[in-house]
Amino acid sequence: MTDRGDDLDFEFFEEEPATQEAVERPRIIRRPTRPPAPPGGRSGGITPLLRLIGLIAVAILIIVLLVFWVQSCRGSSKRSSFETYMTKVSDIASSSSAIGKSFSQLLTQVGVDEQQLESKVNGYAQRQQQLVASAQSISPPGQLRDEHQAVVEALQFRVSGLRGLESAFRRTIDFTSADEAATLLAAQTQRLLTSDIIWDDLFKTPAVEVLKSEGVTGVSVPSSKFLISPDFASSAAMKSIWERLQGASNGGTPSGVHGTGIEMVKVLPSGQQLDQNTETTITVTQDLAFEVTVKDTGDSEEVQVEVELTIQRTPSPIKKVATVDLISPGETKTVVFRDLGSPPFDKTTVKVDVKPVPGEENTSNNSYEYPVIFTLSSP
Repeated sequence: MTDRGDDLDFEFFEEEPATQEAVERPRIIRRPTRPPAPPGGRSGGITPLLRLIGLIAVAILIIVLLVFWVQSCRGSSKRSSFETYMTKVSDIASSSSAIGKSFSQLLTQVGVDEQQLESKVNGYAQRQQQLVASAQSISPPGQLRDEHQAVVEALQFRVSGLRGLESAFRRTIDFTSADEAATLLAAQTQRLLTSDIIWDDLFKTPAVEVLKSEGVTGVSVPSSKFLISPDFASSAAMKSIWERLQGASNGGTPSGVHGTGIEMVKVLPSGQQLDQNTETTITVTQDLAFEVTVKDTGDSEEVQVEVELTIQRTPSPIKKVATVDLISPGETKTVVFRDLGSPPFDKTTVKVDVKPVPGEENTSNNSYEYPVIFTLSSP
């Protein structure tokens, strides 16, 4: 009995199944679950794609804006450079033109003797030389280096022309031949005319083209005229000036026959010619003007011939004045009177006067009156 009991006990322990705790549990791997696809198919990846496209579009826009900004800055800087340069040149051009105007007026001024003229011409030359130094100190934009050199060259011609004239007037003081004196003087005056040509042809015209090719707008290229009339560069003009200077220096009166007269008065833009004996009806327009033709009736050149036009009106007349700078014997020149204001719409007169020149004896053709009627234009 004992043995059997032992056997039973042993088999009990041998065959007893393993407990639940002793059995190793298998590892469970959890896979991520995808969210359910929205209705209409597989579109879950569109949102990130749209975000990417949006970011790319924003980046492209920023790049484009940066490019435009850089180009705008460059264009602004270029325009500023040209504008600054032209402002400096404009100051020099204006100063040089003012000297030229004073010089021209000096040549045509009655009563100035030769010594006075030489002294003033020397002063003009010194002032002009200062402008040359100012021009040489300017640094032009790279595209205008050649054009700026033309500016300096034009100014240098003005200096040499003035100094040459001062010397020529001094040399000709003892000349007996007016023609020889005039030839010598005209050769120097040609330098002044050349300076105007250089400024226009080698600076202004090409500079305008450079600005256009560079796309620069709103920047003007200055002009500079030294001689108020190219006629001053002629031998005939210088002969008259020299003779007048000799007369003034000797305390005498102008030699030769001197005289000017009114040849014709026309209404612009209609072209009507006024008549002293016939009443002319004039239609008033915005561009109404009068053109007066003056003739040198003597055998000498005349300078600074003053012409005055008067329209009688109550309570005060309309007055306009113009000047013929230089006119040769037998030559005719015109002056035009514009901006006349409001003429009287009634019968009145237009009077034209040419101031007598020094030495003029016959003044019968220096003043005329013309009967006129001003009317409004028909609608």
